[in-house]
Amino acid sequence: MNLMKKRWILLIVACTINLCAGSIYAWSVFAPPLAERLSILTGEALTAGSLAAAFSLANAVGPIPMILGGAVNDRFGPRWVIASGGLLIGLGFFLAAGAETPLALILGYGLGFGLGLGLVYGSTINTTLKFFPDHRGLAGGLTTALYGLSSVILPPVALALISAEGIQYALMTLGSVFAVVIVSGGLFMQKCPERFEEKFRSRAAAPVKPAREEVSWRGMLRAKRFPPMVLLLLCGAIPGMMIISHCWSAARELAGLDAAAASGAVSILALANVFGRILAGAASDRFGRLSSLMGALVLTLLGCALLSASDGVTALWFWSGILLVGIAFGAFMGIYPGFTAEEFGARSNSVNYGIMFCGFSIAGFAGPVAMNFLLKTGFSYQEVCLMASSLSLAGLLCGWIFTKSLPRKE
Repeated sequence: MNLMKKRWILLIVACTINLCAGSIYAWSVFAPPLAERLSILTGEALTAGSLAAAFSLANAVGPIPMILGGAVNDRFGPRWVIASGGLLIGLGFFLAAGAETPLALILGYGLGFGLGLGLVYGSTINTTLKFFPDHRGLAGGLTTALYGLSSVILPPVALALISAEGIQYALMTLGSVFAVVIVSGGLFMQKCPERFEEKFRSRAAAPVKPAREEVSWRGMLRAKRFPPMVLLLLCGAIPGMMIISHCWSAARELAGLDAAAASGAVSILALANVFGRILAGAASDRFGRLSSLMGALVLTLLGCALLSASDGVTALWFWSGILLVGIAFGAFMGIYPGFTAEEFGARSNSVNYGIMFCGFSIAGFAGPVAMNFLLKTGFSYQEVCLMASSLSLAGLLCGWIFTKSLPRKE
């Protein structure tokens, strides 16, 4: 089949793989019954919070296999990288099902699933980017969006399996299905041929401009524009992580919602996140990566301002703020893979974006920690949201610094 047509099938396969890999978002459904099971086995009074380290570890180790697997992906292609990741994800589920102590669960799921997730996520995104030099934003937006869509689709499926057959059956069933889908999809994927991008350079429709420079990770780290790119990412991602990590509690406090409505707010935020990845990714193909990121920062600023203005009586400000923050956070997730490739080239983007993705990992840690600290210190949700909005202003400054750090044309 002609690669110009097959690349769309590869994009669909990559999206399906990421939908399965995004099952990490179902952790909040797995944790309570796992804690109940381990409490019986160990005689300790465990809660979902007692096992949170498993989720944290799975997220924390992600950049390591993204970078190491990315080097293999860039040189040999994605097939065995994704297939290996699928096996590790399945193994993580089975180890969680069989764990008889909290430590075994944390290490088994955290390392097994986390290492597999990094291999899969990095390879699917960067392979599709190489096949879509004319639609990098759309390709990055769709592949990251399907990963995020798992947060909406998979929790009710997992809950139904747990209710019907128990936590061990649910974990082993989902682990088996996801492993089969990811491994099969991975073996179907293929390496993008060298010079594939050159086919698009002379096209009248959607012409592709070359990357600013084609460099390895060493060249990226030496580039003057690398630090402002990372700081821009942090300023865009941390406010989103702050709100996402406390959405349910914020909904109760800022809008006066009951428990059911607050759960609905979490789902709305997740959907806005998914929508933002696709919308902003496609928009960045038309208006440029940096311009779209600057627009996302403005949305974050407005969203946090609306949340800070919520008074617990009028829910309109809260719902509007949640939508804007979700869309803006999704924009950063969807645009940054293509942004990295556009600046430093597609050839080594699997490794380069793996390094850049460390910024999202830092934000995933710093955002919730900062939110907890500020709330415990005595600040209200309104005040914390106002503080979060200030990061958007810092991000706009980073964007300006980025433009000043670009290499001058001879």
